[in-house]
Amino acid sequence: MLMDRFDVVTVGAGAAGMMCAIEAGKRGRSVLIIDHARAPGEKIRISGGGRCNFTNLNATPANYLSANPHFCISALRRYTQHDFIALVGRHGIAWHEKTLGQLFCDGSAQQIIDMLVGEMRLAGVELRTGTAVEAVEKTADGFRLKLSGKAIECTSLVVASGGKSIPKMGATGLAYELALRFGLRVTETRPALVPLTFDPAMLDRLKPLAGVAVDVDVACGRTHFKEAMLFTHRGLSGPAILQISSFWREGMELVISMKPGTDMFQMLKDARARNGRQTVTTTLASYLPKRLAQMMAEGTDAAGMALADLSDKRLQTLDRAVNGWRVRPVGSEGYRTAEVTLGGVDTRDLDQRTMAASGVPGLYFIGEAVDVTGWLGGYNFQWAWSSGWSAGQVA
Repeated sequence: MLMDRFDVVTVGAGAAGMMCAIEAGKRGRSVLIIDHARAPGEKIRISGGGRCNFTNLNATPANYLSANPHFCISALRRYTQHDFIALVGRHGIAWHEKTLGQLFCDGSAQQIIDMLVGEMRLAGVELRTGTAVEAVEKTADGFRLKLSGKAIECTSLVVASGGKSIPKMGATGLAYELALRFGLRVTETRPALVPLTFDPAMLDRLKPLAGVAVDVDVACGRTHFKEAMLFTHRGLSGPAILQISSFWREGMELVISMKPGTDMFQMLKDARARNGRQTVTTTLASYLPKRLAQMMAEGTDAAGMALADLSDKRLQTLDRAVNGWRVRPVGSEGYRTAEVTLGGVDTRDLDQRTMAASGVPGLYFIGEAVDVTGWLGGYNFQWAWSSGWSAGQVA
């Protein structure tokens, strides 16, 4: 019995996989793209609150974490955010810029999925959803795969099955398993762009703050981000915390400024001179959310006290509490809510221009499966587009 054979099989119909399939199809290659999910682009669909933060105007290699920070340079330079924006424009998809260069669809994220599926159709790509990879083996001239009970062969195999983040959507470690099976190395993987959690004692103390949001500058070591932070019933979340989570490790301390750019000591001194009868809590509440102001005052034993009753030393203590809050999370919410997986297929075993695996002709790894992780804000989608495009030129 003749077995189905394709020039290229792409495992994973997400952002990177579809981009790669499109480019390979444009070159006249026979391409099959498969996904175990019922529909393509599931992570695209839920991204950006359903509007898909599809890239970032400011994307540069400096916005990515990797054991080899230079690896991503080639792909990002050869297929840029402006190239993808042009593709979106050709499809008449309206978009807008939010903070810090983040681009979102005016309408639904489904527009991006429809665009990619449409481009695959034009390129002659065959899409099979609800299809699981049960086995993969190397052959003399490519690979043999067992897909939901049916065997197929291909010359090039592109692994775009992502990382471990959001397992409820079917995320698995398939890419890492395949990499190890073919002799490639895999770096340590961990949840990234994820909320951080506190121990029970800290949670009990901060319980009244659940739901409070504040613009902060959060630092972990030498790295810091200035964005919004949200207190939750489990710890801390919000863009600033998701960003710093990629740099945080167990045992490390965060230093959080809750009124960055404001000299709270001088502000409190001036307020004391103007109206010494005013309470500390009332004064802080003019700069911070009321519940947070109350917590800061209570934490420094100044709740209910008048400014006139506080020495400069006590005001400096308040200043440090507001703009130098030191806190040590105990963990994260894990892959359950992590937007991406940090780490992955070791870039030492991949060609930075083609994404090809060293020593295994015809094998490629792209997207989140690779040890390249972007900041929050469209950077990971841009890596998907760029790495998928690069592999699609040669696979």
